[in-house]
Amino acid sequence: MRNVPLDSVDATERDVLAIGTDYARGTLLEMHQHRRAQFLYGATGLMEVGTDDGAWVVPPHCGVWIPASKPHRVRMVGVSTRSLYIEPRAAPRDGPRCEVLLVSPLLRQLLLEATDVQMLYDVRGRDGLVMRLALAEIARAATLPIFAPLPSDSTLHALCVEFLYAPNIRATAGDWAATLHRSERTFIRFFRAQTGMAFGEWRQHACLISALSRLAEGQAVTAVALDLGYDSPGAFSTMFRRRLGFSPSDVARSAHG
Repeated sequence: MRNVPLDSVDATERDVLAIGTDYARGTLLEMHQHRRAQFLYGATGLMEVGTDDGAWVVPPHCGVWIPASKPHRVRMVGVSTRSLYIEPRAAPRDGPRCEVLLVSPLLRQLLLEATDVQMLYDVRGRDGLVMRLALAEIARAATLPIFAPLPSDSTLHALCVEFLYAPNIRATAGDWAATLHRSERTFIRFFRAQTGMAFGEWRQHACLISALSRLAEGQAVTAVALDLGYDSPGAFSTMFRRRLGFSPSDVARSAHG
């Protein structure tokens, strides 16, 4: 199914529904939720996903797992999506939080095939097998470590959100501590208690989130690296590949190829 509102088919007696949707660049889906769980995959472009837990960027070769009834917002950067909407009883993953998942070549092909399946497909035939195999691939997919959890403390929360919009790897815990009128040692403990991450690790994740978004929009690797405060494009690329398993240029090729 293509460009079909979920509400119009949600009651269909199938555990899995596949819908492909084309979005204009910059489309923002405000906070909403679905009765069904969702696996959201961008066949092209990039998605930025936010919940009350934090923020994710979903590169072109990845997808995001959204649990049933989880409130979320999505900004599309030149995206044509392929989504599976899954009855909660058939959900292949557990847990209350969203996850960014690596999409294997097999899963990618299954998602593309699934959107050509009729709404009332034969669950015992070939189309039913496609859906079941897609669920099995989602269940075994690896999680991409680019989650930037947001704190509950309102002042620190505002500072984190501001940083997500303009990250810089040179920012220090001392800078943030001074802004919050705390000692650096107290701030470091406070930050970890609020986010579950060390400040340096969270800062790097925020930079990766920004980098993925900018690279998918077509910005040059050198410009992104220097804008984020890295000493050189080479240092940035080394960190990027070490953390994510693929290079910055891979993102650009995936987004525009």
